[in-house]
Amino acid sequence: MPQKEEYTQRVTLCPDGKYRWIYEFDMIRNPVIFITVSKVLLLSFLVVFAFVILIGIKDLTPKYFFDTLLCFVLLALIFQVIGFIAYLIVAKRYGYKYIVLFEMDENGFVHRQMESQFEKASAMGWLTAAMGAVSGNISAIAAGINSATHDSLATDFKLVKSIKPIRKFNTVKVNSPFSKNQIYVEKEDFDFVLEYIKKRVEEKKNTNDK
Repeated sequence: MPQKEEYTQRVTLCPDGKYRWIYEFDMIRNPVIFITVSKVLLLSFLVVFAFVILIGIKDLTPKYFFDTLLCFVLLALIFQVIGFIAYLIVAKRYGYKYIVLFEMDENGFVHRQMESQFEKASAMGWLTAAMGAVSGNISAIAAGINSATHDSLATDFKLVKSIKPIRKFNTVKVNSPFSKNQIYVEKEDFDFVLEYIKKRVEEKKNTNDK
């Protein structure tokens, strides 16, 4: 019989029909969040660069193009350094640990970042209670978990356009038109979660196409 903490870190079906699990990772050893933020920042610079070039396209010369490109490259590098420093500051605030509660069902999933002062043991206790509770108590337990939530992002499977698994970081990226979400899951449950998402996304897509 596994220990409660070990049990609740695994993806587990609760009485209300939702899968729940806690995931914690080292923000220094696992750079997936920083990489995601960096990509968004670089994309923003690329869009602005393209806009500036289009504005001056009538008078565009090789010198103007390369001078502008150099300027944006330097700015991008500076902001990447600033972004990295900011990331380290945020990581320190969270004790270099990122703790997330995931809830997943047939319709989608919710990624809930826990408060920095919130202890993992407390979340484990709530989840253990949820797994053994009768359905009438689930709402009260969920309310307690929500009170410790710092931020959350929900993804609806019927809106998902792409799924990208990154096994080495235990991450599944789930992208919608106006939302990019990520699921973190232990390697033992990685294939289950990935296939669960793929199947539901495909089912929703087929339903929408009819």
